[in-house]
Amino acid sequence: MLGETPPVGREQNGPVPIGIKIGSTRTVVARPHERGIETHATLTCLAQYEDVLSGTTQVIYGEKAAYEYPERVEFMLRTGLPEDDARAAATATFFEWIVEEYDLPKNSVVVYAIPAVDNETGLQNLIDVIERTDIGEQLTRGYPESLCGSLPAFGPNLTAIGHVFISINMGSTNIGACAYRHGKQLSRFTTGSIAGNEVDRWIANNVEEETQGRVHIDGTTAREYKEEHGDFNNFRPFTDVIQQPGGGTHEFTIERSVMDALDRYVDEAVDVIANEFLPQLATDHTKVYKHVLDEPITLTGGMAAVPGLPETFEHRLGEELQHSVTVISPKTPETAAARGAFSLAQQFIEKEWY
Repeated sequence: MLGETPPVGREQNGPVPIGIKIGSTRTVVARPHERGIETHATLTCLAQYEDVLSGTTQVIYGEKAAYEYPERVEFMLRTGLPEDDARAAATATFFEWIVEEYDLPKNSVVVYAIPAVDNETGLQNLIDVIERTDIGEQLTRGYPESLCGSLPAFGPNLTAIGHVFISINMGSTNIGACAYRHGKQLSRFTTGSIAGNEVDRWIANNVEEETQGRVHIDGTTAREYKEEHGDFNNFRPFTDVIQQPGGGTHEFTIERSVMDALDRYVDEAVDVIANEFLPQLATDHTKVYKHVLDEPITLTGGMAAVPGLPETFEHRLGEELQHSVTVISPKTPETAAARGAFSLAQQFIEKEWY
């Protein structure tokens, strides 16, 4: 997968730029490719099982873990950060696998995206997980996820660093908003009451209601419905089949469950941005607030990848504020934070700031 950053120029034996986002649902790694950036994404999860021959405990990771052991797969960052020792250990094991799986080099400059979660212990655990691996021998540094995710939206050459703008990150565990001035945070807002994981729960509840109680789906299936069928531009009802207890199958059609949940998400997101974050920004930085709404607002995170969601959010936010706004979003928002982090790592190497 290629990002918007131009081809990477580096000496053959020089350090390699690497961008990383360890997300609650997916982990994304961005590294050099002969035509620009190559990204790798996998689910942030693992599963343990007992080998039937040796009796030893084995561990598998990512999509394979979720597919083969859906009943016991562990998403260790459901709250956004490894907040206790057990989750920190599981995250460390997972990240060591990432380093090995994608052959990430020791001679590298690593920039990682820091999630907007107010949990100092969890944040320090995440930093330790990344910095204790062999990669990033030359430099390892973290930057806010909303800044990293906004960089590709403004185009190449880190153009966003020269702007004053608002970034809204629509992630799995929360929605965060931040005003940036030349890369520095001015005002930050985060709420976990509106999140991609909540949308999955709403979809599951809606499916049960729409099918009159005949169909119950788990959060993973709800997320798949959202990612595969959610579309503000051209949603089409879809059919699925479940196995019935005692044998047989049941076919059902979903018409409203997915888009009702996504509509609710956009409405609630507009409400917290317009009535909580922006008043906070106006109080903290009155002069900045007066003109920042005339600048592009960046929308990043996995929820921004739903087709038509950025445009729908732009329209509804403008109506709520009674002020025209422009919302921009990077290509493939779900990988933007890692690609933005990669661009920063590349800049450190080019300027020899390591």
